Amino acid sequence: MIRGSSLSTTAPDTLERTEVDESLSLDRPWVVIVWNDPINLMEYVTFVFQSLFGFSKEKATRLMLDVHQLGRATVATGTRERCELDVSRLHEHGLWATMEQDS
Repeated sequence: MIRGSSLSTTAPDTLERTEVDESLSLDRPWVVIVWNDPINLMEYVTFVFQSLFGFSKEKATRLMLDVHQLGRATVATGTRERCELDVSRLHEHGLWATMEQDS
């Protein structure tokens, strides 16, 4: 301490608080995406969609065509845990699948 002077630290009168709304990112659902691959036949992909997700033949075919023609299709949405399970099940059937948080 310097002689003859008094050093003091004072707290600011007000604190600025920045709030981040974390609930927005926590509430957004996750999506399961199936990607096109050169290995699986279109009929097989349709069969897997029907078997795993209970889709009608028409809906499974429509999603399979999205995978084939557009390169990807979103086949499920839900909680992170549910989508992780769906991705795992798709991998077990030889399909290339990933998940991401919906935008």
